[in-house]
Amino acid sequence: MRLAEIKKVTQLSGHSGAVYALENSFEENKFFSGGGDRIVAEWDLAQQENGQMLSQIPEIIYSLKIIPQQKILLAGQSAGGIHVIDLVTRKEIRLLKYHGAGVFDLDFTFTHNLLFSIGGDGTFSISRLDDFSLIKTIKLAAEKLRSISIHPGQNEMSIGCGDGSICIFELPSLQMKKRWRAHQEKFSVNAVKFSPDGNFLLSGSRDAHLNIFDVKNDYHLVTSIPAHNYAIYSIVFSPDKKYFATASRDKTVKIWDAENFEILVRLDKDKYEGHLNSVNKLLWRNDFLISGSDDRSIIAWQINS
Repeated sequence: MRLAEIKKVTQLSGHSGAVYALENSFEENKFFSGGGDRIVAEWDLAQQENGQMLSQIPEIIYSLKIIPQQKILLAGQSAGGIHVIDLVTRKEIRLLKYHGAGVFDLDFTFTHNLLFSIGGDGTFSISRLDDFSLIKTIKLAAEKLRSISIHPGQNEMSIGCGDGSICIFELPSLQMKKRWRAHQEKFSVNAVKFSPDGNFLLSGSRDAHLNIFDVKNDYHLVTSIPAHNYAIYSIVFSPDKKYFATASRDKTVKIWDAENFEILVRLDKDKYEGHLNSVNKLLWRNDFLISGSDDRSIIAWQINS
């Protein structure tokens, strides 16, 4: 499978700090970003101009998650707090404090009415999605927990841990089903992502490898690819499910064939006018692949298959 065209559409430079978080909006062409300048910004790809400030957070923003059913945006920050922002009134309505250190990822299952958050203190917290009441907190590691992915079947979820392991929890029971060392010991698993068909779990680590696990075969390792020169921070699939992309500290974004896991293109500074520094987060919205970087900018690439 080949990509017909890749076009850099715009480079947005409204942030004054590194961009760590990107998230969809329920409005057409819009998305949110957050990072080192403690600002949650809203962008419109149709206008391609400086974003609007949605909220000023008192700490560095590491994660964003929209709950479309409630028109709420959650912002996880470096001190362990989760800010709840009402997207209708555009005001913060609550501050949740489930962790003692940075909240690196957030996710939820509407099916089971559960919200998940993971922290730099090695804790995994579960709360009710409708009222955010805390159900329980589980200590998984001494190191940071970095990434969450929920299986498309809503029957289990994965968590990438700072010790190089991956944990699988059954849903909705929250019983741990499996834990194994997925990457080099003490090399943080920074990104986990189930494939859209649920057959594979992809993981990216500080060891720069992209690992593919067979979900139906007890997460047997299918292949381990030396995908980047430095740590992998983000993995996203395209909406048409044909491709996925990885982002790395090596300043590049790579696009892969989701069927055979072969690399298709490397988006770098020299050939594609890519980022100057570490690429921390990816978001694939319609035909646009969006990347956020330590260089304080956001790039939107138009991907035509």
